[in-house]
Parts: sequence; C-alpha cells; structure tokens
Amino acid sequence: MNIRLLIVIFFICTAPLLAQTKVGGYVYDESGNPIPYANVLFKGSTEGTITNEEGRFYLESDENWKILVISFLGFETVEKNLDKLVSYNLEIILKEEAASLGEVVLISGKQSKDPEKNPAVALLQKIWEHKRRNGLKQFKQYQYDKYEKVEFDLNTIDSALMKSRLFKGMEFVFDEVDTSSVTGKTYLPIFINEAVSRVYGDNLINKEKEVLKGNKNSGFSNNQMIIDFIDDLYSDFNVYDNYLKFFDKSFVSPLSETGVHSYNYVLSDSAYIDNKWCYNIIYYPRRKNELTFKGDFWVADTTFAIKNINMQASKSANINWVKEIYIEQEFEVYNDSLFLIKRDYFMSDFALNKKEKSRGIYGKRTTLYDNYAFDIPKGEKFYAQEVFDYNPELYNRDDEFWNENRMESLNKDEQAVYKMLDTLKTVKKFQRLYNLGSVLASGYIEFPSINMDYGPVFSTFGYNEVEGVRIRTGGRTYFGPNDLWRIQGFLAYGFKDDKVKYGVSGKMMLDKRNRIIISGGNRRDVEQTGANLTNSTDVLGRSYASSAVFNTSPNDKLTNINLTTLSLQMEPVKNLVFRVGANYRTLESASPTFSLDYIDPESPSGTSSEIKQFESTFSVSYFPKRKMTGYGVERRNANDDYASLFAQVSRGNKTVFSSDFDYTKLQFSYIQPWQIGGFGRLTTTLEAGKTYGKVPLGLLSVVPGNQSYFSIYNTFSQLDFYEFVTDTYTSFHMEHNFNGRLFSRIPFLRKYNLRAIVGLRGVWGEISQENKDLNASGLVYVAPTDKIYYEYSFGVANIFKVLRVDFNFRGNYLDVPDARPFGITAGFGFQF
Repeated sequence: MNIRLLIVIFFICTAPLLAQTKVGGYVYDESGNPIPYANVLFKGSTEGTITNEEGRFYLESDENWKILVISFLGFETVEKNLDKLVSYNLEIILKEEAASLGEVVLISGKQSKDPEKNPAVALLQKIWEHKRRNGLKQFKQYQYDKYEKVEFDLNTIDSALMKSRLFKGMEFVFDEVDTSSVTGKTYLPIFINEAVSRVYGDNLINKEKEVLKGNKNSGFSNNQMIIDFIDDLYSDFNVYDNYLKFFDKSFVSPLSETGVHSYNYVLSDSAYIDNKWCYNIIYYPRRKNELTFKGDFWVADTTFAIKNINMQASKSANINWVKEIYIEQEFEVYNDSLFLIKRDYFMSDFALNKKEKSRGIYGKRTTLYDNYAFDIPKGEKFYAQEVFDYNPELYNRDDEFWNENRMESLNKDEQAVYKMLDTLKTVKKFQRLYNLGSVLASGYIEFPSINMDYGPVFSTFGYNEVEGVRIRTGGRTYFGPNDLWRIQGFLAYGFKDDKVKYGVSGKMMLDKRNRIIISGGNRRDVEQTGANLTNSTDVLGRSYASSAVFNTSPNDKLTNINLTTLSLQMEPVKNLVFRVGANYRTLESASPTFSLDYIDPESPSGTSSEIKQFESTFSVSYFPKRKMTGYGVERRNANDDYASLFAQVSRGNKTVFSSDFDYTKLQFSYIQPWQIGGFGRLTTTLEAGKTYGKVPLGLLSVVPGNQSYFSIYNTFSQLDFYEFVTDTYTSFHMEHNFNGRLFSRIPFLRKYNLRAIVGLRGVWGEISQENKDLNASGLVYVAPTDKIYYEYSFGVANIFKVLRVDFNFRGNYLDVPDARPFGITAGFGFQF
C-alpha cells in the first residue's frame, strides 16, 4: 500500500460516540513491575480487555458500572470501586496468592509447546481437528446478508491541534470529540462509508459472489477510489486460516497449525457463554518484531468452535505507518453444533511513528452478518463475473432504504459526519488541502474550470547524454475519473540537442459492457530502446532509463523515435483482454557514438541508418483475480496480488508504407506474486520471445540492462545497455521479500525492523547468423547462448521505513571488457 493514499484520506473531511463508563490505567505487582495480559472487566458483565506489554489497559462501556475486576493467574483478584464514571489514571496493585507461592504460572514467560504439559495447546489441537467442521464449509451452498461500516477518524485531538494554522477557518469540525473504546485516545470522525450486500457461496465449485444492494459515503461524488482502497485494506479473512493477510502482510493466525512456534498459549479461565461451556485462552508472541498478535479467545467445549476472539498486533510488529491493529470477532450459536460469525470489528491506527503520543488516523471497520441460509444452489452461471457491473442507483439509496437495511443504527455523531462534509466542502482552505493531497496521489494538478489536468508533475525534469537537461510539460482532459474518452499530450525540450519533442494520444470507449476501446496517437521523442523485453502498448510510455540523472556509465545509446499507433481492444470476459493494433515507426540513432546502421543493397552507400517499419499486432492479456477501480476508459488497480499473463504476435510487412523488413515476432510474459505464508512475498517473472526473419539492431530483442543506481525490477543491474542482443530469448526474475522474518531473529538487528530481500535473475538467448550479417552498426552482437547469464542480489529494505539498498553480483561472463562484477543500487518507496 502506498502512503499517498493515506494522505488523500487525511484530507477528506469531518464529527463522535458517547460512552458512559471509561477507565484506563496500569496493573503492577507489589514490586512495581507491570503485569502484562492481566484480565480487566466490569463486574457482572462480559465486557473486558487485557493489559498490554507495559501493563496498560483501557476499557469503556455504554452502561454505568461501579466495580472493576482485575485478575491474573497466581495473584489475588482485585475489585476496584469506580468513584467516577471516567477514570484514566488508575493504578492497580496485585498481590501474589499465598497458597500458590512457588506454583505461579508466569504468563509473560515462555510456555510449553507440549500438549501433555500445557492444556491450552491440547485445546488448540482440538480446534485444528474440528475447524473444517465449523462454519460455512460444512454446507454445499450458503448465503447471508452483510452490512459493513468503515470510518476514518483523526485521533489524539488536543488544544494544540485545534488551534493550529492547519485548521484555521475550519474550527467547527471540533465541535464534538470522543474517546476510543480500544486505546482511550480522543478522536474526530472524518469519513464514513456504508455498504449492504447479499453474499452467495458454493463450496462444491469453490465460488463466491457478493451482490451489492447499496453504498453510501460521506465525501465527494467520485470516492470510488477510496472505497476500493478500503476494500483492499480491510479484506475479509477467516480466523481459522494459518495466515491472515492485512496491509499486504501475512500475520500468523493465533489459531494457525504452526501457531505454537510463534505464540505462547495459557489456559486462563472457563465459563458458560450462551449456555455453552467455554474455555478462555490467552496468547502472546514468542518473539518480538514478527507479524503476530496478542490477545485471547473463548472456545466452546465439544465442538471446539471459537465463540469470540480478540487480536491486537504488538507494537514491535514489523509493519510501517500502522501503530495499532485491534480485531474482535463474535460468533453466534446457530444450532447446537454450529457457530457462525455475527460481528467483526477491525481498528487500525495509522501514524508516522509508534510513539504513544503520536497523532494519526484511525481506520475502523464494523461488519455484521445475518439471515443465513444454506444448501440453495444457484448454478455456476450465477457466479460468473461481469465486466461492467456499475449501477449508479446503488450509490444513491434514500434514507428509507438505509433505515430498513442497517443492522446497526448510526449514532447522532456518525450521522453528523454526512452533514459536516457538506459544510467543509465549501471552505476554500479545505479545498486547497484536498487538491494538494490529490496532486501527491495522482501526480496531476487539477484545473476543474476547464476540465484539464497538468502533469505528471514528477516527469518535469530529466537528463541524458543526448538531450542534456530535459524539461517536460503535459496535460490531459479530465471531466471525472470515469470519463469515456480522454486526450493527453506533452511537449519536451532538451537544452543540449536543442530539439523539441512531443506526443499526443487519445482513447474512447465504444461499449461499456465489453469495454471496447479505440485508441491512437503519435510521439516524436528520444528514447532508450531495449529497456524492456516485452513491448509496451502505451504510445506515450517512456522508460526511466531514457532520463536517468545518475548512471554507472554514459547513457549515450539513445534512439530518435517517431511512432504512430492505432488499436482496438475489448474485454469480453472479466480480466481477459484482446487487442489488435497497428503501428508505424521510424528509428535512427540520436547519438554520434551509437549506430543503428544495417546492410542495405538498395542504398548508394550500401548501408542505411534509418529504419522505417509498419507492424500489425494481436495480443491477449489475462489478469486472474485482478480488481479494478472505476468503469471509465482509464481505470486504476485496486489490488496488486494477481498474476499477469501476456502473449503477442507482431507482423512486420514491407508492402505497407514502403517498410524495410518482413518478420514475425512472438512474445510471452508471465508475472506471478506468491504469498509464502509467514515467510514473506515472492515475485517471479518469466519472459520468452522469438523473431522470425532478418531484422536490424533496432528491431531485435535487447536484454534490458540497468546503468542507473536505482533498483529496477525486471532489468539486469550488472549489464550495460546493448551488452546482449538476441532474436530468441528466455529470461526469468525472482525476488523474495522476507518481510522481517530473518532480521527479527537477530537480536541486535531486531529493533530496526529491517527486511531482507534476495533476488536471482537470468537470461538465455541466441542471435542468428543472418542477423549478424545484416549488422553494420559497429556493435558486435553477443548473446548468452553457451551458458545462461545470471545475477544474484542481497538487499536490505525498510531502512528508515522508506529506503532499500541492494548488493548485486554478476554471476558469469566476467571476462567481457568493462564487465561490472558488483554494484549497489537503491530504491525509495512507502510500503506497509
């Protein structure tokens, strides 16, 4: 996830909850040591919590309670009278039980993994045995109603924030401020989104479909990007799974079958809940800085189904920009042997750091489930996903609909968020802040009065050996995120070559249901060709290598390109895209130290320097499990954990526009991210291609080198441009991010939350003799034919949360002149 999205949410707008009893404080032993994981609850209720690693707790209730009960294994239970309904600084001292001295179980210590010595582990084994018989998996089909409410709140509200210049002119948003029931911090609601749907599933064909019935949000009319961001951020999960994915990270579930290696478990209590005898188990991490939780759960006897569970990520967990994660799930007894989820609550505290007093944003999701029905078949056709399924009526439901379909009523302060936004949108200062967040997120500056955007602003400056310093200006039409047509263009100027470059493109959607889009454009520019093995379909696309400011060696192998394209694409099945296109290009060297010359018997000199070529293309792209935002001619990805398959055949034809060559080129690529449980994320890429026919350097497949000091995936960091030239190739790239799994086991590195990254990449290729004979460029063609060229790298990421450094090693072909056996590259980014 990108932090820029959080900036957008921060500037979206603003109003609280009223609890009757609020208590907070610390629990100590007689020596003044904090007691972690002590039970704290209101006497006579099931409302409670446990203390954190520092012995701190916070608890609130809508009811008025007079007595607080604090208990811990091996200590005497304390009942604390509450003289006031609001008490934030309680200090509770627990005394060791005299009868159990010498028998005290220290919950803060390491617990046995042996089920014969630890009854909590024995119960855990029973949960594993029964988990496939609990929940929806025991039915052929299922369906249920689902209500989801997502809220974002600005937290840690104090007088300094209220009086800050940032909110000058917007002080009315602070009229009501409330306190979190989890952390005890003050907060101010700034955004709310509600959704009602009916979920259908079929376990026989492993299909599920969610039919949206209504959606409502406080904000602007084009909040679909935020809604999809929220859906990806707070995706549904099954607590019985071994790993739970949050913020693109895999946390070890406390119910995982490998949980005993990551958690300590303690049997704490037993009691009747909803007429079912249940056991309470406390769990906490075995090691710091791992993606684990702490908390407790109640499990029913006989069925060994979870009745409720609380999960709180420890502050030492290796995750950025998130200070707290708190999850509650409640399960309902559907019949004597079936427990189904009834309520799910998820709260996260987004902040720049994890200090106690740091200010941030709460993200809260409440999901309610009801009206279960089973074994009602729908047929496989029912579950087929539609390419276009946007219905504006669903986003404009009236108050009567929401009053009937909400499973939980909004309180007066949540209702006020909707009204407050209408007022806030009229404040000019807020509009300026919102526009700033929009620029950071999209890279474009909006001019809504003329329906134009200026940008991308991050491409304004560049540098290469041919153009010297390069400046660029550009823009696009923009009536809204779901425009059915769009035109964009740019102008650029190089101070060294004293030339103007330009590009213009347009696209229009002809059919929404099948996403039939026609597009075309023209670009005259200076470009580093050979920066990718698989061709881009974007006429205005330009590789980073074309303008890299800092390089390991001179970037002078640049090409003047004049490219004109026309294409038609359609998506008849969701995420399956067909595209037919044609393009005409002229290529010639842009540098006196680089040549694209080839043997040309028809030329008076016997060689030619310019390539003129028409090419027709047909491609198929498939993106299983991809989710997209919007329905216009341009859309945004809502997730990044899907595979990408691409196949293309290109045909060069000499008879069209007096082109120079006849050839056929085949290309294939397959990109796949893999979530390897708690061991991080692996990304693999496989590319293959072959060109049939005799073609010059400008039309061959160049293995992509990387002469910059930046880590660029899918390139070879220790290769120079044009070091390997092929007409047949196969390449692979593998990169694995351990997400802190390795460094968390090294004591003196653990506290820095570093993340280890390893990479391996290789390529095999060949070049035909007829293509060598055609070459007159002066460049000696070399292909990695005799042995696969390979590189490997070791990297350290999450340095200061944003920096990554890779140490790259060239595995072979070290006898090549000027070969670089070792290099260091770096990257910057905002990741959870």
